[in-house]
Amino acid sequence: MHTVAGPAEIRGCEDRAAIEGTYMPMGHTATAQAGTGGLTATEHRLANGLRVVLSEDHLTPVAAVCLWYDVGSRHEVKGRTGLAHLFEHLMFQGSAQVKGNGHFELVQGAGGSLNGTTSFERTNYFETMPAHQLELALWLEADRMGSLLTALDDESMENQRDVVKNERRQRYDNVPYGTAFEKLTALAYPEGHPYHHTPIGSMADLDAATLEDARAFFRTYYAPNNAVLSVVGDIDPEQTLAWIEKYFGSIPGHDGKHPPRDGSLPETIGEQLREVVEEEVPARALMAAYRLPHDGTRACDAADLALTILGGGESSRLYNRLVRRDRTAVAAGFGLLRLAGAPSLGWLDVKTSGDVEVPVIETAIDEELARFAEEGPTAEEMERAQAQLEREWLDRLGTVAGRADELCRYAVLFGDPQLALTAVQRVLEVTAEEVQEVAKARLRPDNRAVLVYEPVAGEAGEGETTDDAGTTEDTAAAVTNENEEAAK
Repeated sequence: MHTVAGPAEIRGCEDRAAIEGTYMPMGHTATAQAGTGGLTATEHRLANGLRVVLSEDHLTPVAAVCLWYDVGSRHEVKGRTGLAHLFEHLMFQGSAQVKGNGHFELVQGAGGSLNGTTSFERTNYFETMPAHQLELALWLEADRMGSLLTALDDESMENQRDVVKNERRQRYDNVPYGTAFEKLTALAYPEGHPYHHTPIGSMADLDAATLEDARAFFRTYYAPNNAVLSVVGDIDPEQTLAWIEKYFGSIPGHDGKHPPRDGSLPETIGEQLREVVEEEVPARALMAAYRLPHDGTRACDAADLALTILGGGESSRLYNRLVRRDRTAVAAGFGLLRLAGAPSLGWLDVKTSGDVEVPVIETAIDEELARFAEEGPTAEEMERAQAQLEREWLDRLGTVAGRADELCRYAVLFGDPQLALTAVQRVLEVTAEEVQEVAKARLRPDNRAVLVYEPVAGEAGEGETTDDAGTTEDTAAAVTNENEEAAK
């Protein structure tokens, strides 16, 4: 992931005069508008297969551009893990008409912000611009989609290989609990499963990646017919579509993509998988991953509500039991990593207090989960959890960047961007009985992979830190920048 500070100065972009492209007649078909709360989106498709989603929002004079490619770490093959994430970095190394760091310089110079992220299931790139600079962002994305291979060479490959390896050291290998997610996913998804490895990849595979690997990866996956482009904000839809056709319309599609390997698994693991890790960490920790329903299902929404009630914040059952009442933990959280191509994961993260042993924590957790499965949520808990998830969804949809990202997500993973606009309603329709049902079926000791951290004495080595690790969300975010990152 590229962390981008705000622009050092705001200035006009003299380079817009150099924007080139051939205008083609519009070749899109629009669907009927749909939405909730006044939000709408229209869909279009170019002749080369690029899907386009537009959503007008004239509240502020900004526009968000989001481009999702249907490729993530689940598409990688053995021996080449981390290639999707490495390529995300390479996409910021220049293209035919934008040299070196020019993508950053042009966007920030125009008063915008930008970034890119990689997850198990997709790679995305996004800019938020002053509305009158929208054309620049569209041209930049089109230029690298259509011409990145012109600029991709050994120098940029080696440069970004080193950057990614350093990212792995700084965010995974040399921080307390940094490899927890990697270890747990390897436990939860068996060897050979497309989600067995995380997007960061291994050092050995990063070293093994060649320039030709990167070129073949681009030719296979970075094609308009493998992407969704959303534009949200203070836009003129007709003009925006004309720009999109002008800059993206002549980029040829590619039909050489192989579908990802099958990610299906039984609904439950069938046993408790366990690993003990002895490392220089500030406190004992218990982390666990529960196999939960796929994203996009009503059962997944029910699981999200269950985890919110059990571990979503300081009003949750586990926080009240472990931190407030028993005082055996300093942090306790339970969050959901939503996945569409494989079972989702319920991510439990508890850091112990003082000299408390992990079995004490684990016994209390199992008591709370069993009680929840037996009694179900109270009406008050359901109302609070639904309000919490509703607020989180509305926060996302209420920003142009968040809405652009969600429209892309539902288009790429579920085939229908309109589902993003009705997600809140689906959460509110879930019943207490459904929440209890998913808890009883899935939140059991025989359906989890467990990671136990035991501290060892020693001084932190070079490049290491002994700062306290973050929360459940911090750990999960190390994978995708999102999620999932989500995030990475």
